Amino acid sequence: MERYDIVIIGGGPAGYAAAMRGLDLGKKVCLIEKDKIGGAAIYNGALSSKTLWEIANKVNDINVFPHSQQTEPYKMKWEDVRTALNEAIFERKMQYSCQINLLNSEHHAYFHYEKGEGSFLSCNEVQIKQGAETKVIWGDFIFIATGSRPAVPSNILADEKYIYTSDGIDHITDYPKSIVIVGGGVIGCEYATIFANFGQTKVYLIDRQERILPSEDEDISTLVSKNLEKKGVVIHHKASLQRIEVKDGEVEYEITQPNGESEIIRVEKAFLAVGRIPNHEVLNIDKAGIHMSKRGYHIGDLNTQTNIPNIFAIGDVSGRITLVNMAEIEGRYAVEKAFNITTTPLNYDNICTIMFLNPEVGCVGVNEQHCLAHNIPVKVVKIDYSLIARAIAMRKTEGFFKIIVTNDDEMKILGMRAVGEHASSAIQAVGLLIKMNEGIEHLSELVHPHPSIVEGIQECVRMLLNKSIFKSSILNDKLACYTLVDGKKEAVERV
Repeated sequence: MERYDIVIIGGGPAGYAAAMRGLDLGKKVCLIEKDKIGGAAIYNGALSSKTLWEIANKVNDINVFPHSQQTEPYKMKWEDVRTALNEAIFERKMQYSCQINLLNSEHHAYFHYEKGEGSFLSCNEVQIKQGAETKVIWGDFIFIATGSRPAVPSNILADEKYIYTSDGIDHITDYPKSIVIVGGGVIGCEYATIFANFGQTKVYLIDRQERILPSEDEDISTLVSKNLEKKGVVIHHKASLQRIEVKDGEVEYEITQPNGESEIIRVEKAFLAVGRIPNHEVLNIDKAGIHMSKRGYHIGDLNTQTNIPNIFAIGDVSGRITLVNMAEIEGRYAVEKAFNITTTPLNYDNICTIMFLNPEVGCVGVNEQHCLAHNIPVKVVKIDYSLIARAIAMRKTEGFFKIIVTNDDEMKILGMRAVGEHASSAIQAVGLLIKMNEGIEHLSELVHPHPSIVEGIQECVRMLLNKSIFKSSILNDKLACYTLVDGKKEAVERV
């Protein structure tokens, strides 16, 4: 039986990162992947959907740029979109697979790649099955990185022909004339944005909540919702989906409103965006003694470590956060924890995330509604994009920066929301300060490049220090500074 220091089941972002970190530490590594190296993150997840968003965004920019209304709207052929998407996927796939192939050569004594399906025989033994062939290997430490898959309600048949999940939506052969998207969370809103920006599909969005993006602040939800509706998207707020099925080569769905009224609508396609579930069924985790928690593997307070000390769950399968960047961080962290390289717990408080919407949304740390729900006293400062020179130059003045700090003299940064062009590029420095548990003075002293979107951050900080260039007492429709204490919002007087 071949023995390894590290055995990793799953070659997506978490498993791949864990394998590379193991090699850094000089460990003998076996990486097992049953399908494609890189996983959903490359083929039907973050890379593919964001490539579509980038292309759709450029099409939209052409059509909404000043004076473009005097010409016929630009319409991009789907085959051209598909070509660009395939090129992006191929480029990233080659980076992953070429490195794997070179590492897997007989010249590398520490790395071995196995194509097949891995499952437990014990807490150290893993069986690898490929077709009719099986083999068993030993791992001192085993890392489960089998990812997740789209959730599908039991009463809906996702055939990936008429009713799609994220596994199949990128493989459509042409723009659908109409589509209903089930789910008003981030993924549902991202695909609603994509199809709306291409301008060739009538989009319906079913949202059972009172507003889309319910986990974010109302000002973000309202702005995104307004822009989707401006693009012709029909949002069924507070709607209950009674049924959705294929009829006569179309998709028919029925919704019920809170007042009891029902509505039946037919569209060409449907897309389910109702979350993801961990992949664990074929692992035979009971043979390793692993306990399941409500959301994934039993983790408790041990940070990626299961109840079996030598087995770790990383990435989507852990049931924590389904983000590529966190999967990679968890993969590296778990390897370091296994070999006592680190004892510091993972920090989930400064995760930088992006929502690819219209406009783009960048997030780090807590938001307003979290502070209100947990009665955290804070100061909030907000500046409109229309006061930022770079946004004016780009003719992209819709959006805002919002920074949340402690309601004391230290004013330590707790969170930030950036909504607008280049939003995702603006949050990283704030994420670092949150991790460092630092206040705003570092940002106030930094000389930001001009003109740049991040100058808006500096103006927010200056407002908190009462030395801003623009005065909220004058431009109160574009600047705001207020406190949230005991569930109440009160304005802070500024010159």
